[in-house]
Amino acid sequence: MHIHIVGICGTFMGSLAVIARQLGYEVTGSDQGVYPPMSTQLEAQGINLMHGYSADNLARRPDLVLIGNAISRGNPEVEAVLNQRLDYLSGPEWLAREVLSKRWVLAVAGTHGKTTTTAMLLWILEQAGFDPGYLVGGVPQDFPVSARLGSSDFFVIEADEYDSAFFDKRSKFVHYRPGTVILNNLEFDHADIFDNVEAIEQQFHHLVRTVPSNGLIVRPAVDEHLDRTLAMGCWSGVQTTAVGGETGTTDWRAELLADDGSAFMVVRREQPIAVVRWTQTGIHNVRNALAAIAAARHVGVTPDHAIAALCRFSGVKRRMELLADTGGVRVYDDFAHHPTAINTTLEGLRHSVGGDTIVALIEPRSNTMQQGVHQHQLLASAAAADAVIWANLTGMDWLDAAVAADPSDRHQVGTSIDQLVDRVLAKSDRPCHVVIMSNGGFGGIHQKLVAALNARNH
Repeated sequence: MHIHIVGICGTFMGSLAVIARQLGYEVTGSDQGVYPPMSTQLEAQGINLMHGYSADNLARRPDLVLIGNAISRGNPEVEAVLNQRLDYLSGPEWLAREVLSKRWVLAVAGTHGKTTTTAMLLWILEQAGFDPGYLVGGVPQDFPVSARLGSSDFFVIEADEYDSAFFDKRSKFVHYRPGTVILNNLEFDHADIFDNVEAIEQQFHHLVRTVPSNGLIVRPAVDEHLDRTLAMGCWSGVQTTAVGGETGTTDWRAELLADDGSAFMVVRREQPIAVVRWTQTGIHNVRNALAAIAAARHVGVTPDHAIAALCRFSGVKRRMELLADTGGVRVYDDFAHHPTAINTTLEGLRHSVGGDTIVALIEPRSNTMQQGVHQHQLLASAAAADAVIWANLTGMDWLDAAVAADPSDRHQVGTSIDQLVDRVLAKSDRPCHVVIMSNGGFGGIHQKLVAALNARNH
């Protein structure tokens, strides 16, 4: 069977391609703006990538076309699929039919931290010998690819609230029907498809409605939007997580032993269990870890085994991934693209590096950011950095105005890749930590900046 994937280099669709190959299907795909790590992963799997969209990509008439949710009517391949009456599905529906209907699904949902928490939960189950299937919206450092079938009854999946396809506006995660679900958090995002946070709460409630009564929902004890979501109805067990003394009695709690989150005691129902000492930092990762431990326990992994696994957890590519350490300047790649994620990531780094200089290079690239939805919170979200360089590559007037109105001299705007590199070089006093934040390829700036830093040192 020949499956063709339109929009194959998206993290979700690229992972589907890997699973389809493991099922024995011939897989081809098309995309534009192809960039690593997904492009290199697909090529390594022997999947034929077609650059750009064209009706010619369908000349072989595939048996099934999977259409990514970033693809709209008017796309030449979509029009060819419809005109030629080719069979087509959304990615989430295909995955549910072909794989998930036969498994106990552990799903990780939330505005922030989905990819990292999914990788943590997957790693815990892997270390416990479960050999789970999985689909992660990124590339876990502890695994060679972002998805696999696995041999057990369990499947771990990153559960996105974004819509499924141009013809299916339900959130992806409604298709998955998990037995165990983590709800990490809930904030307003995806302004291109959701009018307000209440619309997102409704979609999360649709997910909650699919969890069986013998299932489990793991959620933070403090989150007003999740409170409202579950108040619409909940028919499953619920366990809560918290850090320090932020709330009263909770099922799982982390007591920090290091301010940067690199060490913490896991407490279950007020009984200390064991200490996590790992290479990850940030309170957000402590929260992610607690949720993963709780979810793993639901399918039979004891907390002490889960904690031991997390102490060996390597992280996820593009989540504070160290790209280079050159001449006293450390360069990191991070996927943060929402004020909350920017804030928690930079705060975690600040706790870790103390008084060293931090330079944040941030591309507001998501549809929500481009619309200026978070413009009033954006500059404040980078408060932990000493200097912030904002990429305005698409002429966002609101971004220029926000920086111009800021009374501090910490913020600058760059309008080209070369200008951005020059501005970072001017701010990178040693010792220095440069964090590049974008949910896209950012015009190859990562490699250009590292090359410029290396050239400066010689």
